[in-house]
Amino acid sequence: MSTNAHSPIGVFDSGIGGLTVVRALMERLPYENIVYFGDTARVPYGVKSVETIAHFTTQIAQFLLEKDVKLLVIACNTMAAVAAQVVKDLSPVPVLDVIDAGAASARGGKKIGVIGTPTTINSNAYARAIHDYAPDSRIHSQACPLFVPLVEEGWLDNEVTRLTAQDYMKPLLAEHIDTLVLGCTHYPLLKPLLREVVGDGVALVDSAEAMAEQVAAVLAEKSLANPGPAQPRYDFYVTDVPLRFQTIGERFLGRTLNNVHLVKW
Repeated sequence: MSTNAHSPIGVFDSGIGGLTVVRALMERLPYENIVYFGDTARVPYGVKSVETIAHFTTQIAQFLLEKDVKLLVIACNTMAAVAAQVVKDLSPVPVLDVIDAGAASARGGKKIGVIGTPTTINSNAYARAIHDYAPDSRIHSQACPLFVPLVEEGWLDNEVTRLTAQDYMKPLLAEHIDTLVLGCTHYPLLKPLLREVVGDGVALVDSAEAMAEQVAAVLAEKSLANPGPAQPRYDFYVTDVPLRFQTIGERFLGRTLNNVHLVKW
């Protein structure tokens, strides 16, 4: 394996949610080459066993390592909750994950709300990670199962989504949270709506942005940042190309989705 500053960053997710992380990386690190892997044939991971998730995650990490990536980013909260350690154990390059990035960014909060899918919330991974950074904080978690389908439907500023968000936020606002961690890569697209629902007094932690900052810091520290100014290359590997993939993907990415490759295991 021959990684250097020009090697790409490997980002992977169970589907397309991780494209919000790719978008944040493109904005924060405009010279970096990126290889993204979305396991679109086997999504959702949330309903699968821990063993299966760990197996799939390992398979994808090895695929990206063969592309000579200089750093791995686990952009899926479910994978990070279940298999981050497995990937760290097998990877010769640094491994970062969205849960750790989000937790690190939330450390200034005293009463911290965490929203995520039922699997992520039930795993308690965010609560544990936040406690490591901010042992005195109080953490209130809330599963928001309807947010992912609403985002994929494109209902980002819709009355149904607004009412759903108000309902989910009620118990967190009753606890007077000062920080809200968006613990799912789909949720940054709901940021404007969530801001309206929770008000200006609550700090929103976007784990995609937090991840981009962490990646920038690690690359600088290891002298692996791509000096540029060459045009970066972005490649997207998926295990299935569902009909709506392009539409949803471009919404998440905020730009045209090119260089999509189909992987058949």
